Amino acid sequence: MNLSKLKESRLRKKFNKILLKLQDNRVVPQKEILTVGILTSESIISEIGVQSEIETTLALNNSKLYSFKKFNKLDEVSLTCFSEKDVNWRGNFTEPNFKKFLEQPFDLLVGYFNHQHLYLEKAVLESNATFKVGFSNVNSKLYELEISTELENIQQFSSELKKYLQILKKLKN
Repeated sequence: MNLSKLKESRLRKKFNKILLKLQDNRVVPQKEILTVGILTSESIISEIGVQSEIETTLALNNSKLYSFKKFNKLDEVSLTCFSEKDVNWRGNFTEPNFKKFLEQPFDLLVGYFNHQHLYLEKAVLESNATFKVGFSNVNSKLYELEISTELENIQQFSSELKKYLQILKKLKN
């Protein structure tokens, strides 16, 4: 077993252990949404303008985006991307800017990825956001609100998100 497989296996084990400890009856504060964090992958960002669409739909302009990018030693270091190399063998994130992003108490965290992705799921799990939203076919234990739509249809996702946030009185009408 090579080192990256060992690291992934430890990360998966730690992720599942933390996920089991999560309570099914989470208390969600009725705080209005003012700050938004978005977690996605680099391939999605290149195809879809996730950040601008969510900011426009929710009428907010202070969102922060972080994305997962497969490690390539030829790529430049980015302040808005993290990779599998930013996780140590114990399954902890090591990149300081990404750790600050996860520690930031966002009012809303959007997990904009529609398939299981160990590194993105672990980031959603470790985020200090008070309300987490994502796609319904990823992992139901991660999110307080799940939206079932196609990944490419960002307009439908953001309009459904706005509708449900207004119902929950987390957004002004």
